[in-house]
Amino acid sequence: MNGRKKIEAAFSAAGTNQIPALTSYWDITIRDHWDELTGCPWWYQFSPQLGDQLAWQREAIPRPGHDWFYLPFGASRTARARTIIEAGPEGAALIDRKTLAATRLERPAPGGHWVDPPPPQPETLDEIDKLVPEPPPFDLGEFRAEGRGELAETLLAEFGAEYYPIYNTNSPVWGCYSLWDCAGWMRRIATQPELVRFASERFLAQRLRLVREVAALGAAAIWIDECMMDQISPAQFAALNVPILGRLMDAIRAAGMKSIYYFCGNPEGKWDQILDIGADALAFEEGKKGFELDIVRVAKIVRGRRALLGNLDALGILQDGSERDLRREIARQMRAGQLSGGRFIMCLGSPVTPATPIARVRRYCELVHELGGD
Repeated sequence: MNGRKKIEAAFSAAGTNQIPALTSYWDITIRDHWDELTGCPWWYQFSPQLGDQLAWQREAIPRPGHDWFYLPFGASRTARARTIIEAGPEGAALIDRKTLAATRLERPAPGGHWVDPPPPQPETLDEIDKLVPEPPPFDLGEFRAEGRGELAETLLAEFGAEYYPIYNTNSPVWGCYSLWDCAGWMRRIATQPELVRFASERFLAQRLRLVREVAALGAAAIWIDECMMDQISPAQFAALNVPILGRLMDAIRAAGMKSIYYFCGNPEGKWDQILDIGADALAFEEGKKGFELDIVRVAKIVRGRRALLGNLDALGILQDGSERDLRREIARQMRAGQLSGGRFIMCLGSPVTPATPIARVRRYCELVHELGGD
């Protein structure tokens, strides 16, 4: 089986005896390993032009050896006609052909050296209403006319038969982190849950529209991140996150796609609630932040009720471990596949680190395919 068929089998009730190999957070891998993934100039990743996007994607998608690829939105036809990139010794800039306005581009720094702006800290429903408005209804004809799916259409034609196409977004509740800092967000969950619920419902509305758009792109699954929810109680998680996430998973399923729910942090005390969300697959961070998270134990808890992704340590094993360490940990994690009735996908628990060469990532994928039944 090729990579796509392996992943499709892992999602099925029967499972698979050929384990697929995945990495997580492709956008971070691109940021940190651009020159290893493609020979194209770094500014191609920001180009509205289909030719530029296809040039680097065609090189980068197969380079790590993993079995899926992230399906991107492209620029609209209007943006492609109106905007060009000019590059020179001093850098690159997006140029508006009509106004000649220039937007300077900065090459993303490996490791992600950025400073988030202060969040707006809304205190009322009206303030949230202005910050997170209801999205307009999705119109498939309008979406196709805009041309934002043309890049994905071409990539699917070239890679979609072999690699499993996915899209990545964050959960509605996690979206609230853009409104409040961590302390303010946690405090409002405890003291003003109606405020957080209203904001989360608005972010859910945005995600529900996104589901329609991603389905129009042709994605087979959506990966949903959820962070910092180990800092709230199981009761709070059940009251706030589970109903909202359940509606999101239902919408993904109704659109003909699979859902992967990634819980970042320590899930202890929330296993029943996480299962109640109804995701098709579950993914977890490796335990290196003061907690342990053994994927074999997780498989015993989940008992094949959902497909399960591995959580190989991207730092201690992939980056710093020996070949023997890597092989042994992959083989150990594959025990979770046996306990899951074959509903298992080998994956990393966190992004590929900047210090991990792409050749090492490819070796990890080769070992998964070797040990996983190829």
